[in-house]
Amino acid sequence: MKISVIGCGYLGAVHAATLASMGHTVVGIDVDPGKVRQLAQGSAPFHEPGLDELLEDGRTTGRLRFSTDPADAKDAQVHFLCVGTPQEKTSDAADLTFLVSATEALLPHLAAGAVVVGKSTVPVGTVDLLGAILAPRPDVLLGWNPEFLRQGTAVKDSLVPDRLVYGVEGGRSGAFNPATGSPMGVTAVLDAVYEPLLAAGIPRLVCSSATAELIKSAANAYLATKVSFINAVAELCDAVGADVGELSAAMGLDPRIGGRYLHAGLGFGGGCLPKDIRSFRTQAATLGVSAVEEWMRLVDNVNLGQRERTVRLAAELCGGALSGRSVTVLGASFKPDTDDIRDSPALDVADRLAAAGAHVTVTDPKAVNLAWRRYPRLRFEASTEKALQDAELVLLLTEWDEYRRLSPALAGQLVRRRVVLDARNVLDAGAWQEEGWMVRGLGTSVGALGTVATGALGAGTVGTGTLNSAPGGR
Repeated sequence: MKISVIGCGYLGAVHAATLASMGHTVVGIDVDPGKVRQLAQGSAPFHEPGLDELLEDGRTTGRLRFSTDPADAKDAQVHFLCVGTPQEKTSDAADLTFLVSATEALLPHLAAGAVVVGKSTVPVGTVDLLGAILAPRPDVLLGWNPEFLRQGTAVKDSLVPDRLVYGVEGGRSGAFNPATGSPMGVTAVLDAVYEPLLAAGIPRLVCSSATAELIKSAANAYLATKVSFINAVAELCDAVGADVGELSAAMGLDPRIGGRYLHAGLGFGGGCLPKDIRSFRTQAATLGVSAVEEWMRLVDNVNLGQRERTVRLAAELCGGALSGRSVTVLGASFKPDTDDIRDSPALDVADRLAAAGAHVTVTDPKAVNLAWRRYPRLRFEASTEKALQDAELVLLLTEWDEYRRLSPALAGQLVRRRVVLDARNVLDAGAWQEEGWMVRGLGTSVGALGTVATGALGAGTVGTGTLNSAPGGR
């Protein structure tokens, strides 16, 4: 099929490349010339594992191209709206400005019988809003197909999704002809688009547009609830000397609960969960559903409170005051395997440490170039070795694999004081303590244990080995 993808950010670029890999002819449309130019060359303007390979394959086969001109979508049979819906600057509601503008720009170029399908995360009522824009074209169909991608695994999530959701007018009963039982309209078109996935047994749910609009927000709200819950319990564990890691492992063995998203730590960030739960809360308030409104407010507050709690613990580890202390932060992106720094807990904490007077150096495998422009009072180093030099406190704030594998012995030779605050609870505390480190986690039984040692900064220290332990090691 001939398909257009409107908006080529994290969602749109991955979706366009995935559709092309399924054999469709795809054009991606975006207003950013620089982004379009880079994508057309087979390279993503952001870090997402596996995406460059898909883009290059689409470019080589000729099935994938990119443009800034909406008119280039005129021959498409299906148009996917993948435009961002960020939080409004003056409220917690979702900003639909870009989505509305994209739909208006697409309207003059829709072919007869075209199908417009939204994928962006939106509040209930958005389908009605866009339907009014498309009203002059009664021959055009509108549906909703929410995405469930996770940054860092977005390519895999697109190629092997957990489920496909179609939001269509009239819901499931309206998607089928009662006389023949055969699919009609949006359902039939989306079945054709996703035929390889359906053939592989991916579950498909057909529902009303309102249900489809709510599904992604509700899913993110639930995941955020699990994260905030275990982080609140982690604080309780600290108060009584319990271990939240052992607690969550036991909870996760209950099939009614499950272990995913029950890992205590600094909390969530990024461009989805925070703004989605706030939009969800706003929708609930507007509709008078106070239980959801209050619940989401608590979830948000617990999550943000983890950042302040981490700053307080950092001050304690520095003797009560951060002013003048040399602090190294491992991680800038909001999660590993992405360079996205939107609402990054790591950078928020780093900036708060700097505001308290600490001399903060931040390192990250992928996000340094993006972060240094937005956080001028922080110092950035691409090299982990240089970032650790003379540190009096190390904070692990983004759980990149290279930080999990960091050699405590070699890291100890670089720092001034062997003190680490593992705000993601991913280090082998015992191995670090054996090398003389004081290790502090969040909600773990590891606290003021170990000995604070001064690392010798002898010549050639880095050259004697690698900061990363061998794969499969501690």
